[in-house]
Amino acid sequence: MKTIVITGASDGIGAEMARQLAQTHRTGVALVLAARNEALLAEVAAQCAAHGAQTLVVKTDVSVEAQCRQLIAAAVARFGRIDALVNNAGRSAQALFEDVKAEDLAWYEQLMRINLWGSVWCTHAALPHLKQSRGAIVAVSSLAGLIGVPGRTAYSATKFAMTGFFEALRAELKGAGVSVTTVYPGVVATQTRYRGFNAAGAPADASGLKEDQAMSVEECAGLILQGMARRDREVVMTAKGRLGRWLKLVAPARVESMALAALKDEVKPH
Repeated sequence: MKTIVITGASDGIGAEMARQLAQTHRTGVALVLAARNEALLAEVAAQCAAHGAQTLVVKTDVSVEAQCRQLIAAAVARFGRIDALVNNAGRSAQALFEDVKAEDLAWYEQLMRINLWGSVWCTHAALPHLKQSRGAIVAVSSLAGLIGVPGRTAYSATKFAMTGFFEALRAELKGAGVSVTTVYPGVVATQTRYRGFNAAGAPADASGLKEDQAMSVEECAGLILQGMARRDREVVMTAKGRLGRWLKLVAPARVESMALAALKDEVKPH
């Protein structure tokens, strides 16, 4: 039986990955579900258990190192092994850099603790167990981790950092039998942008991106799990994302124009 740890599993992409894993593997999977909202985690765990999966709920704030390490310890104590770690927990942010006051810049650091350091701490704690099982690491980055997005200076910084960290780690683990899959979703139909930081470090309560062509949560989760199962190096989810990555090498100004076009008019640079 495989044991899979998923952070950010209380709703959105993380919860849907858990449900799909439970439906696919039935009694052959143990799911360790982590997030800050224990009540929502319990609901997701019940949905997965209904399909026969074994579950463990661990309330976890990934911006706190001790809680990341406790998550992994709890998973091993309960199930004895870890076969996959999905670093999905994260927070969004939208603010023009010039609109952020000096006294509010601390939320840039907090965002880095959530998006980058949470992944680093969980991965470091899980690594000996993943090497033993020759397992899989998944890092859910963003297209903003491949292409700098205006209004997303903080968010892009955290996701670029994830990209660099896991790219280097992939090379380090090449001979250990542990796969590292970095995932680059585009706009997905979740509430993450509404909960992300605004310029003052408070919840934005709005999305600065055009959402009319947002990918469904179900499709996004399925693509991530497919990439993990195939032990892919990377999963770039949209044709526009793949095009933008290529254009960045040959026509970077064109990519900047594409990124600006993705913003709603009210949040474009003044």
